[in-house]
Amino acid sequence: MGFIKRQLLKIIQWKDATQHIIVHRYEMTDRDEIMNGCQLVVQESQVAILAREGQFADVFGPGTHRLETKNLPILSKLAGWKYGFESPFKADVYYINTKQFINQTWGTSNPVMMRDADFGMIRVRAYGKYSFQVDDAPTLIRELVGTNGEYTVDNFRDHAKTMFVTSFSDALAESKISALDMAMKYEELSEHLKNVLDGRFKEMGLKVTQAYVENVSLPEEVEKAIDKRTSLGVLSDKMGTYVAMETVGAMRDAANNPNGNSFAGAGVGIGAGVTMGHQMVSNLNNIQDTPRDQPKPAAGGTCPKCGSSVPAGSKFCPECGEKMPTAKFCPECGTKLDGAAKFCPECGTKLN
Repeated sequence: MGFIKRQLLKIIQWKDATQHIIVHRYEMTDRDEIMNGCQLVVQESQVAILAREGQFADVFGPGTHRLETKNLPILSKLAGWKYGFESPFKADVYYINTKQFINQTWGTSNPVMMRDADFGMIRVRAYGKYSFQVDDAPTLIRELVGTNGEYTVDNFRDHAKTMFVTSFSDALAESKISALDMAMKYEELSEHLKNVLDGRFKEMGLKVTQAYVENVSLPEEVEKAIDKRTSLGVLSDKMGTYVAMETVGAMRDAANNPNGNSFAGAGVGIGAGVTMGHQMVSNLNNIQDTPRDQPKPAAGGTCPKCGSSVPAGSKFCPECGEKMPTAKFCPECGTKLDGAAKFCPECGTKLN
């Protein structure tokens, strides 16, 4: 009367119709037992693990496997089958999806602190996408799944939220990318993020295949400061072009002027354009005023006795009173002569 008929399993297989299950434990009733020669079917991108009394035993990859003693070395040892098993036995069968789970989103729900050389300590937010897959099935079940009958992508996403916040913070520190360059170096920052995540995922039996940073949001005041610096930089770089354009424009307007002062108008226009251009460049780059031109010494001569400068037209040196030599000229050709010359070096005329 109390006898319960056993149900012997001849084929064990599982197909994932949801595309989001990572680990699934094959459903067995209290009457189900695995018989000798049972076929274990493992689909592509799957791994199957047999467990007995809470201990993981043999792992099977894709294909159809006939469960016999030779295919169950670990389980045979756990069950004490010295000469092979003949009678049915109970065991748990776990199916693990080893495909990539792509386009998973991540984001920093709370701001992350960042130390920047230009703006000091600032708070940033970020978001992006990542992909992962199972790398070590037994480790995954031990660390995350446990005795749960099913483990999904949604279960892992909840677990990963906190991990991504700390990983992104570490990636920011390792990359040493400034806030001014952040928008241009998302790819470099993504590589640092992937490197940080690799070690943490490996501890759970997983592997990061891709990790992307799609956006980093800076505080509003920092973004305004960056926009202002960018505008000033562009204006300064283009100032030379601006001056040239102003000059050409002034010359064109002067050429089209119907009155007779075309060249005078051009001169005024060019001067105004150049002056404005140089003034703007000076203000943008904080260039101090250039030194005033030093006055040029008055034309004159040098005293042959003391070497002092003598103003033009002076007959005596103002320092020592020496009489200054008077210039002589050839009476025939007008060439300037040395005071001691007896003949003109140009025409040969004899001098008195």
